[in-house]
Amino acid sequence: MKINFIDSVHPVLSTRLTVAGHTCEDLSEYSGEALLHQLHDSGGLVVRSRLMIGAEVLRHAPKLRFIARAGAGMENIDQEACSERGIKLYNSPEGNRDAVAEHALGMLLALMNHVPKADREVRQGVWDRKGNSGHELGGNTVGIIGFGQMGTAFAQRLQGFGVKVLVHDKYRTGFGNELVQESTLEELQERSTVISIHLPLTAETEHFVDAAFLDRCAQPVWFINTARGPITSTAALLDAIDSGKVRGACLDVLDLEERSLAGLRDPNDPLVARLRACDKVLLSPHVAGITEESHFKLANVLADKILRDIAAGVFNTPRTA
Repeated sequence: MKINFIDSVHPVLSTRLTVAGHTCEDLSEYSGEALLHQLHDSGGLVVRSRLMIGAEVLRHAPKLRFIARAGAGMENIDQEACSERGIKLYNSPEGNRDAVAEHALGMLLALMNHVPKADREVRQGVWDRKGNSGHELGGNTVGIIGFGQMGTAFAQRLQGFGVKVLVHDKYRTGFGNELVQESTLEELQERSTVISIHLPLTAETEHFVDAAFLDRCAQPVWFINTARGPITSTAALLDAIDSGKVRGACLDVLDLEERSLAGLRDPNDPLVARLRACDKVLLSPHVAGITEESHFKLANVLADKILRDIAAGVFNTPRTA
């Protein structure tokens, strides 16, 4: 099978596919029409976030059997159009679940203990012990919204901190145990003092966290979003920080990002200036899932899944259109 790599991923994927007898071709340097012209004989595509794959792209790939996303989110792929064509979709949240969970916890602890502020001040000769005294995570009630790979890994990292963990997942039940308690969204908003978002970006979840959501939180909360930016309204979040509804926020992702996740749409947007000026927000550039270890694991997980299905004969039926 001819498999085209639209984005660069760890070479373990192309190596394992090549060893299994498939042809791998790197198209990461192509773009626009030149890229589309290369897809005429593609049996598989390996992507990250660079290309929005809709009906027009699929039209250029009549032999396509699968698309593999090196990551968790699938919002850059028209899943309905792929289903109509019988194109199988893969992603690999197992590959960066640990990275995301550790990043979320690290950001939270850093924010609660003023670590970035204290570091900047000490480097500038300021020794403010009182102003940089922080808060303990122990004793808090942490609400996790979304209990897939990422939410589960984050809950695991919280063990040992002396917190109560409430979890709400609209599409899963029966996962409560001695470590986490299943919760309705309303109960989670009533009881949580920390809220962490672990949802995919869909039409249903876009701006899921808005002014109304934050207003329903009964207590001031520490807020974390390491999922996708458009799930949270930055404007509403900053308003809630100003009003005291939110004590602070850890944001690895923003609704101000490009769809490709490559940067901000408009660095001169007044909302960006407002965000940068807020010392109760800790920011990182959509890197929660990117570590040296996850770079390998994301690709290796895809290799496992693709090669398993090839061995099972999933793609044996020829496709010519």
